[in-house]
Amino acid sequence: MARELDLHNEFADISIQNLIPKDCVFRYVADLHGDLSKETGAILNANLVSVPKNSMLGALRGTDSIFEIYTVSYGDNPIVIQGAGAGAAVTARGVFGDILRISDKD
Repeated sequence: MARELDLHNEFADISIQNLIPKDCVFRYVADLHGDLSKETGAILNANLVSVPKNSMLGALRGTDSIFEIYTVSYGDNPIVIQGAGAGAAVTARGVFGDILRISDKD
């Protein structure tokens, strides 16, 4: 907007306040819970959430994924499965493969 007003301020002249607190990060989190013994008992959510950087979810890097499985037996201490996620290239190949399979059905 400043440039459109023919002002000559530089980027360094802008006071920028960080909108993301320094001690947390954002992660996409999917949650499946409920009475899974019933055919329609599952409650499914997918949200963008803020988590502490030093948490297991906050410490994920790149395309890594993590699953936390909470059970009655283990209570608040989940079973954790962590490893490499698909990433952009693998996901793109999968989508392309799906498109090819759909096109072969004519």
